Amino acid sequence: MRTPSVYIAEELMPFLRAKIAERLYREGMKQSQIAEYLGITQAMVSKYLAGKYKVPPAEVAERLEDMADDVSSFILFGGSREDAILLVAKHIFDLFQTGFLCRFYSEYAGVSEEACRSLFEVQPLRSEVLEVLNMALNELLRDEKFPALIPEVRSNFAYSLPSPRGIEDVAAIPGRITAAKGKAFALPPEFGASGFTAGILVKLAAIRPEIRSVLNIRYGRDIESALTAVGFKVGKVKTGGLSEEEAVRVIAEAFRQDAYDAVVDVGGLGVEPLVYIFGETPFDVVEKLKRLVENL
Repeated sequence: MRTPSVYIAEELMPFLRAKIAERLYREGMKQSQIAEYLGITQAMVSKYLAGKYKVPPAEVAERLEDMADDVSSFILFGGSREDAILLVAKHIFDLFQTGFLCRFYSEYAGVSEEACRSLFEVQPLRSEVLEVLNMALNELLRDEKFPALIPEVRSNFAYSLPSPRGIEDVAAIPGRITAAKGKAFALPPEFGASGFTAGILVKLAAIRPEIRSVLNIRYGRDIESALTAVGFKVGKVKTGGLSEEEAVRVIAEAFRQDAYDAVVDVGGLGVEPLVYIFGETPFDVVEKLKRLVENL
C-alpha cells in the first residue's frame, strides 16, 4: 500500500536531502557534518553530491529546491537538527494541505485527489510561522547596516500561513521595527500585529500563493542603484493619495505582471517612498536584503 509516508520516503526525501547536502557543502560544511545533520552515512552524502539521486517531476523538484534552500538557511543560521526535522515535516505537510502534492501523490498511489485532500484538512501549526519569523528577525537585527535602511514610518517584517484568510493569519512585528542609537529593536512577532504589510500578503495569496513573507525598507537613489546592481526583478507602484485598502491592493496587483523580488512604492502626497522586499519565507527575504546591502 502506497501511503503518503511511503510516497514521501521514496519520491521526495532523497531529492530533498540531496539538495540540502549540496547547499551545505557549497557553504563550507564538511561531508561528515552534513551526514550527521541529515541522519545518513557520509557515503550517502558523497553519492548525493555526485548527483546520484532520483529527480521528481519538474514542478515538485522546484518546490523541493525552494524548501532545501529554506532548511539549509535555517541550519546555517544555527537551527538545531531537531527543529530542522520539524521544519521539513511542516513544509511537506503544507504542500499536502494546500493540495499541491495531492495531484502527484494521487498518480503515484492510484487514489483520487479528493481522498488525498481529505487526509490533510487541518490548519498548519502557527508555531512554525512564529518560530521561523522570529529566527529570521533575529538575524536581521544582528545586521549592523540594517538600521540605516529603516524608513521614517519604520519597518515591518511579516510571514503568513499558507492561504491566509485575513490579517489574523499573518505574523508580524508589534509596533514595527525601530532604530535607536544605530541599533535596530523589535518585539517578538505575533499574529494580527500588522494591518498594512499583512494585508499585502493576504491579497497576494490569491495571485502568488508561494510568496508569504515581506519586509519594507526606505527608498532612495542608493537603494535603487543597489536593486539594479543585484539584478532583482523590481516592480513600481504609486500609492500617494490612496486609502490604505487601495494601496494594499495596488501593491499586490503588481504581481500579476511578474513574480517580483521587490516592489518600489514611489509614494506621493503624504506617503513616504518605500521598498517592499518579498520572498517565499523570511529567510529568503533576509538573504535578499543581505545581497542588497552588499551592493550599497
